[in-house]
Amino acid sequence: MNGNVQVVVVGGGYGGVTAANRLARRDGVSVTLVNPRPAFVSRIRLHQMVTGSDDALEGYGEVLGKNVRLVVDTATRIDPAERRVSLAGGDSVTYDYLVYAVGSGASDPRVPGAAEFAHSVSDLEGAERLRSALSATPASAPVTVVGAGPTGLETAAELAEGGRKVTLVCGRVLGPSLHARVRRPVARRLARLGVTVVEGFGAEVAEVTPDAVRLEDGREVPSAVTIWTAGFRVPDLAARSGLHTDAEGRLVTDTTLTSVDDERIVAAGDAGVMPDHPFRMSCQAAVQLGPAAAATILHRMAGKRPAPVHLFFAGQCLSLGRHAGVTQFSYPNDKVVPLSISGRAGAGVKEIACRFTLGKLLSGARKAGSRASRGAGSDGPGAPLPDGRTTPSDTRRSA
Repeated sequence: MNGNVQVVVVGGGYGGVTAANRLARRDGVSVTLVNPRPAFVSRIRLHQMVTGSDDALEGYGEVLGKNVRLVVDTATRIDPAERRVSLAGGDSVTYDYLVYAVGSGASDPRVPGAAEFAHSVSDLEGAERLRSALSATPASAPVTVVGAGPTGLETAAELAEGGRKVTLVCGRVLGPSLHARVRRPVARRLARLGVTVVEGFGAEVAEVTPDAVRLEDGREVPSAVTIWTAGFRVPDLAARSGLHTDAEGRLVTDTTLTSVDDERIVAAGDAGVMPDHPFRMSCQAAVQLGPAAAATILHRMAGKRPAPVHLFFAGQCLSLGRHAGVTQFSYPNDKVVPLSISGRAGAGVKEIACRFTLGKLLSGARKAGSRASRGAGSDGPGAPLPDGRTTPSDTRRSA
């Protein structure tokens, strides 16, 4: 690559990959993606990796355009003054613009014993350790999943369908992000799978031990393997680099995804936050934010003023094992409505969403590999509009 403008993308998840591919379509732009793993992790399939029904991995040679340079290393510090990213391996990369797309991982439970005795399914390494732990545990041994958000629901159902004895500790309510009516088919499916659901006052976890989960109300749930799915946290790279972050450590940006500290740093995905326009951490948001971050950079390169980004949500797709699922619909602002598709049809919609998301990455890689010389804001069908929306060929959204 002999481009004039150097763009470094830190993080190779959904947001980072879509941003890199969109930028790599421009003549005069060289894109380097820095990621600690040599393969793309399909996070929306990690619960399947735990049970062995999917490996949740794709080669970067498939999802990244050939014009994107991949550096397998971990970013340790960003120096905005020098426009340089230091890497754990001792090298560094310089940039004219940087896309901050480091994603998110399992939250710090801050519950006694959780860090020592609970497993995670929020990142590849955690899911691999969990799979090993389950393989070493008799199928009849009790498994406890803590947290009843999408990750907890999908993990509990996947394990139960595979024959595990699963207890789902929800806290106050099952599926807090779901509409009350949509919780009913979810509860019915879990009951059919034999999942014991613990919810209501006193159902918060007070302590995790090697063989049990103790609740606030004094109850004790036997657990040979405990899985913590309650919440996410982001890497502290931005904070360590002296950039402005919120209480959760997310890079604070304006509505064009630009860091409030430096207009050459643009966020994409879970690790950024627009304080006046909060959004749910999700793949659905990331695949919109990646192209929008690229559009902001391309506008600045062209001497144009970036326009505010607007996210559009369609709902949430949940798999409840391989044979059933629930699709929760929402307004574009992510407010849920009492409409859903459940059962086998719900599972089919989730699978379509997963395959569609991967298909968009593969398509983006092909387009990036056949770079075309065009100006900012004229990407053709499927490109982000100035406000972050997309043209009609890209209006469908994944889970």
